[in-house]
Amino acid sequence: MTEGIELTAYCGLYCGDCIRYRNRASDLARELLSELRNMEFGKYAKIKGSSAMQFDAVKQFEHYEECCEVLEAIVALQCNSPCRVGGGCATFSCGILECCLKKGFDGCWQCAEFESCRRFEALGAIHGDSPRQNLRTIKKFGLDKWVEHRHKSYVWQ
Repeated sequence: MTEGIELTAYCGLYCGDCIRYRNRASDLARELLSELRNMEFGKYAKIKGSSAMQFDAVKQFEHYEECCEVLEAIVALQCNSPCRVGGGCATFSCGILECCLKKGFDGCWQCAEFESCRRFEALGAIHGDSPRQNLRTIKKFGLDKWVEHRHKSYVWQ
């Protein structure tokens, strides 16, 4: 299986473009959390965040625990297997994947109903219409040649 095919999700997204797929941010967040815990930075932040001495206070440290929660969420974002190889997104059950497998499809591009399928609504806030645009592109160029014509993955790109 070529990389383009392997990285093509059932919904038409390209896993290689995904923030979650093999992202360095998750590795760095994991490293930072480990370092902060090893040096017991939480205790330091608690003292500095509540210091009565104006020159010694770092009020932002009052939010240290929230910061760690965000770092943990970034760690949890990491995905090391593309949808087609790993069986969908690692953090949630994917109705699109389940539908394709149930129908015996390699992807939604093989389904006559993908243009009106409601399962794509969950992707809209982050991906806009890119999945459907990519599905049209796959239909036009084929699964092995569509990647160079793919649409941006995220609405902010």
